[in-house]
Amino acid sequence: MLDEPRSGRLAAWGNALLAGLVSPDEAAHRIAEDDAVHRVEDLPGEAAPVGLTLALGRLRTLGAVGLRVALPVAGHPLGLCGPPEFNARALEAGEAVLAVGAGLGLVPETYEAGPEGGAAPDVHVEVVWRCLPVREAPPADVPSLGEAERELAEALREATEVLSKLDVAGSGPMAQAALEAYRARAEAGRQVLAPGYPPRAVRVLELAQRVGALIDIARDAGGDGEHGGAVSSSEIAARAEALRPVDRTARRAQVAAYNSAVEERERHRG
Repeated sequence: MLDEPRSGRLAAWGNALLAGLVSPDEAAHRIAEDDAVHRVEDLPGEAAPVGLTLALGRLRTLGAVGLRVALPVAGHPLGLCGPPEFNARALEAGEAVLAVGAGLGLVPETYEAGPEGGAAPDVHVEVVWRCLPVREAPPADVPSLGEAERELAEALREATEVLSKLDVAGSGPMAQAALEAYRARAEAGRQVLAPGYPPRAVRVLELAQRVGALIDIARDAGGDGEHGGAVSSSEIAARAEALRPVDRTARRAQVAAYNSAVEERERHRG
């Protein structure tokens, strides 16, 4: 969770565009960020893949009034509302965007091009968003911002306790690299959300990302490979069990933050 999900960028800047707070070109630029190109396929009314600028405009004409995020994992369909085909694709990708009012959802597929084993600047990432029909129904298990903030405070304590038990401080290059990456992002002063989001959403998302960083560090602690410092299957299982509820809380909070712009507009309309 050190990396911002592409669905989060699409929803945040797409919502800002739909609210008239940013231009189509700025929204498309912010969504793509470091990726080479983003295209949307199977969009109703379009016979071929289209770029983000045209796709966002088309979603508006199809009735979209906001964009919500889903971050599902096996056993936790967070943010999904069906049908099964869309849920399955979203679960495989680990993320998706739902266009509220249009009955459509977007699932990202990423493709990398460049020399095998090449450094990051040499690798070009192309993203294809597959457009599928979705049900217009309340998304699964998404908390309010207030609930998410309260849950995160406890999750942060739990994640810190797990790190302490693992003696993560100075426990290996992988943990240190993850910690430095998080600190660098936190100090960069990046814009966490697009214009139009309430300050509380920014606060919740920043805290969720901090908890996610601690989870990544705990998983990699020790530098002994995939399972960090764990040396037995029982220790690996215990670590995964300790981190699972914390990870769930952090993902729920991320979704609550990204979706808050839509929730806010719906409250005002109601």
